[in-house]
Amino acid sequence: VRSGGATHAPPQPSAAQARTEPTGPASTEPGSTDRGSADPGSAVPKPATPALPPSPPLRIRIPAIRVNAPLMGLGLTATGSLDVPPAEREDLAGWYEDGTVPGETGTAIVAGHVDNADGPSVFYRLGALKKGNGIGVERGDGSTALFTVDAVEVYDKDHFPDDKVYGAAPRPELRVITCGGGYSPRTGYQGNVVVFAHLTGGSRRASASASP
Repeated sequence: VRSGGATHAPPQPSAAQARTEPTGPASTEPGSTDRGSADPGSAVPKPATPALPPSPPLRIRIPAIRVNAPLMGLGLTATGSLDVPPAEREDLAGWYEDGTVPGETGTAIVAGHVDNADGPSVFYRLGALKKGNGIGVERGDGSTALFTVDAVEVYDKDHFPDDKVYGAAPRPELRVITCGGGYSPRTGYQGNVVVFAHLTGGSRRASASASP
């Protein structure tokens, strides 16, 4: 999610974008979902938008920052951290395929590079997103999961809040992650930009009508 080839620093989230809503129960594994029962003494509101059935994501679109990128499947590295797409593919993003599918109940994870040795990459402008911006994830069944941004934050890599970012959610949520924060030529970017979003709609590609 890093490289440092861009000549200008990528946009960083403002303090006004800080997330205020509580996240779901903690988990350090990306995209996990807590299937335990809720506290019977607390009221759990129904999600405003029903979850979509599972279908592999193919493409992510973020109109506000002109992102229209294919998605590849990502796993975990040998050390247990989230893998990333090949650095030379500046047009490519990835999703954590062993976790929640975007649109399902839970926390789905998408990641991509901010830049590479040749310049800006797919999520170079991710830090410029604002609350209320839209994200669309096109899926293999012809549907598009539509998300709305709740917050955009930047975290130091040495103090990355795994539970907050990857923790289970009671509704369909999305995290979009890239590098950010300070930059050192020796060690690269010092932090990560994280977009928090939740599902607010779904659409299906219209099939071609039959000729009369």
